[in-house]
Amino acid sequence: MKELNQALLSWLESHHEEYIKDLKELAQIPAPSGKEEKRALWVKNWLEAHGASGVVIDEALNVIFPYHCEGCDQLTVINAHTDVVFPDMEPLPLKEEDGKICAPGVGDDTANVIAVLQMAAMCIELKLEPKNGILFVLNSCEEGLGNLKGTRQLMKDYQGRIAKWFAIDGGLDSFVNKAVGSKRYEITIETEGGHSYGRFGNRNAIHYMAKMIDTFYTLKVPDFGRTTYNVGLIEGGTSVNTIAQKCTMLYEYRSDDIRGMEYMDKYFASVIAMFQTMGITVTVEKVGDRPCGELGIDMSEIEEQLTAAARLNGIEMTAHSGSTDCNIPLSLGIPAVCFGVYRGFGAHTREEWIDAQSTVLGMKILATLVQDWMK
Repeated sequence: MKELNQALLSWLESHHEEYIKDLKELAQIPAPSGKEEKRALWVKNWLEAHGASGVVIDEALNVIFPYHCEGCDQLTVINAHTDVVFPDMEPLPLKEEDGKICAPGVGDDTANVIAVLQMAAMCIELKLEPKNGILFVLNSCEEGLGNLKGTRQLMKDYQGRIAKWFAIDGGLDSFVNKAVGSKRYEITIETEGGHSYGRFGNRNAIHYMAKMIDTFYTLKVPDFGRTTYNVGLIEGGTSVNTIAQKCTMLYEYRSDDIRGMEYMDKYFASVIAMFQTMGITVTVEKVGDRPCGELGIDMSEIEEQLTAAARLNGIEMTAHSGSTDCNIPLSLGIPAVCFGVYRGFGAHTREEWIDAQSTVLGMKILATLVQDWMK
């Protein structure tokens, strides 16, 4: 790994103003998971305006720019996700103050989308030739119940051709090297219900749901990796004087170890089976499923590439577990890491902000890494 050469450094310096301008423009375009059409079109137009050819928007709303990929079965993916957690379909609010750019989703993951776009433009303009083909991907559906639809589609379409994966998501001081798997369920309980006085004694769906929640929360989590669970939403009933006929909740469990997920799978199934013997109707719909990584993946090369690039730019990155686009390649045994190009605060809140100046350092780290992929 070498320090960033002068040509790439000069390119970054001369394009930083453009980076900030484009970031502020893209940050205002709404993009809930599954509804990224406006951002996808903006990204495609941006790439083509900067000389990219062969750019496609696939059926999952991924924007894909293959760079020197013809005949190559050892592709490197560099991606950032275009969706944000907010449901807004109107322009998102943006403001600047004290060197901070503030907008919902400005860091997660808009700043990193622009970073990936600039890496593609830099390769084109400087005519950089990679050792192996690069897939520049601005993908859909990373957040929440988007369920990693974009990365699943990419892995399907490029099956057997992807050798390593760099997801650009999050901040520049740490990286994800271990996938946190998760399963998310909508559980509904239905009973006969009735009038609270006239039918007193009939079964109450809220009561049974409360018992189920209490049962879930009696579990001591296993010692495999880090395993968690949570009830995030409960709703049901009709009025204060009605025995509830229906109650619904959203429940999830997570683990960064496949053995932890298997343990939770068995416990979840046993609880549902027990309540289904109580004479009530219990229905379960899986609404999210993110896999863990395979055990025993050799991550040494990809981690060394990233940490060396950071170290050359004065950063000692720390590693941690996370739920990111890397879950899919890691679940298929493909080395993958996730990191970002900014410092900021408030991800997944409407008050999220990034330090605009921090992106200068973040972009240097990213460009140093990309430089290492070149001949």
